[in-house]
Amino acid sequence: MELLGKAPTPAQAARLTIAQISAALKRARRKNVADKAAAIAAALRSDQLGQPEVVAQAYAASVQALLAVLTVLNIQIKTLNGQVDAHFGQHPAAEIILSQPGLGPILGARVLAEFGDDPDRYTSAKARKNYAGTSPITRASGKKKVALARFVHNDRLIDALTAQAFSAILRSPGARAYYDRQRARGIGHNPALRQLANRLVGILHGCLKTGTRYNEATAWPQPVEKAAA
Repeated sequence: MELLGKAPTPAQAARLTIAQISAALKRARRKNVADKAAAIAAALRSDQLGQPEVVAQAYAASVQALLAVLTVLNIQIKTLNGQVDAHFGQHPAAEIILSQPGLGPILGARVLAEFGDDPDRYTSAKARKNYAGTSPITRASGKKKVALARFVHNDRLIDALTAQAFSAILRSPGARAYYDRQRARGIGHNPALRQLANRLVGILHGCLKTGTRYNEATAWPQPVEKAAA
């Protein structure tokens, strides 16, 4: 963003010096600054298909307008993050929610807000899953039975839960193993994430009902192997 602000047209970008590029990379806390600066400078100076000057200037004006919007958005995002940090942590359920794999302050606050904090609102884990839209709908016709995704759901909540599931497979061995088992059955990435999200909703419900933090061993007990005959 800083480099685009300094040089919104290809001609201006080609005139950026290694020092200017390096300084921007350092301020953005990038690594391997020297190599990256050299590669960026070489790319900006390489031959490219051009546009008439009037068109290039029009694009430059659009870029600068977008940069102004993004700058304000980044400031507001930091402000909102500060509000979440200040208030979400004071909620009685915050400690339990933040103990769940894949839930940090932002996603955790969203999940809490969308589920609500009435302890008696969901009579069971299934009720919470149904509200979340993660549980499948089973349709049976004769001898055929299929499980379909719920298309009517809270978009903000399902997005947060899917993001949690994606993050959880990187942080929880149990969640990763569960996801891998779904993929091994031939299930696609998104349906496997949805099934994992459904499982995580059930785990969250149990933790909230019992007032206990997430425990990896309790959430994902090892399957009991059948004894050899």
